[in-house]
Amino acid sequence: MPVDENGGRPPAASTPLARDFFDRLAHEVAPDLLGRVLVHGPVALRITEVEAYGVPGEDPASHTYRGRTPRNAVMFGPPGHLYVYFTYGMHFCANLTCLPEGVGSGVLLRAGEVISGAETALARRSAGSGRPVREADLARGPARLAVALGLAREHNGLDACGPGSLSVTEGEPAKAASILSGPRTGVSSGKETPWRFWIDGDPTVSPHRPHVPRRR
Repeated sequence: MPVDENGGRPPAASTPLARDFFDRLAHEVAPDLLGRVLVHGPVALRITEVEAYGVPGEDPASHTYRGRTPRNAVMFGPPGHLYVYFTYGMHFCANLTCLPEGVGSGVLLRAGEVISGAETALARRSAGSGRPVREADLARGPARLAVALGLAREHNGLDACGPGSLSVTEGEPAKAASILSGPRTGVSSGKETPWRFWIDGDPTVSPHRPHVPRRR
């Protein structure tokens, strides 16, 4: 990402995306998010990997498949909001909602390159472990991305299109020739749907892992 002579992002790259950007089908929004810049507080990252999740009754891998619940209520709200959920009893993951209010769809933020606030992201990622973290691994994977950005349950519902601590800016959209797609990671239903999108060759993209049934 080029910077201006004062060290900041160019004005066009810093322009927040409008709400109508997200008011589309998730699998259309998802590839268009690659190369955009996600900002939360002091940390900013260039989005390099995402997954789309469809509407109720159509996408069995989506949290909204069986309809609205207290947990997924944000996904049924207006587009351009953050949906944060807790998984495996230990990790938070972050999504951006799509389509009009009442529908229920979103894009999972899977990986990114930290381009600002790296010291803060590193401190968050290495807290309690004492282990070194490679720069490419700061936000490589959805749980790591949430930690690097400082996103947790209390950020569920944040508006990415209004004033506040969260925004998605224009950045430099990935060229179509650099975008690859394939099955989503770790889902047991709808596992053949090619709605995982990533920037080819980017070192921050996480490895694809198919679903492995848990043993009882």
